[in-house]
Amino acid sequence: MPAKSKAQQKAAGAALAAKRGDAKISELKGASKSMEKSMSERQLEELAATKRKGKPDHAVEKKA
Repeated sequence: MPAKSKAQQKAAGAALAAKRGDAKISELKGASKSMEKSMSERQLEELAATKRKGKPDHAVEKKA
């Protein structure tokens, strides 16, 4: 599943680095912290590998 925004892609990259041991888990904040706990390394790789060109800075939330 590709990232929907630049912010989501960056958060996935931070969570992936922590999961691999390249960054400290204690330094994660917000979405990246919950992503590290709830997603597998493969899922994080897919989000982090998303191209950022043409993506909005933040995803727009749709209200039903």
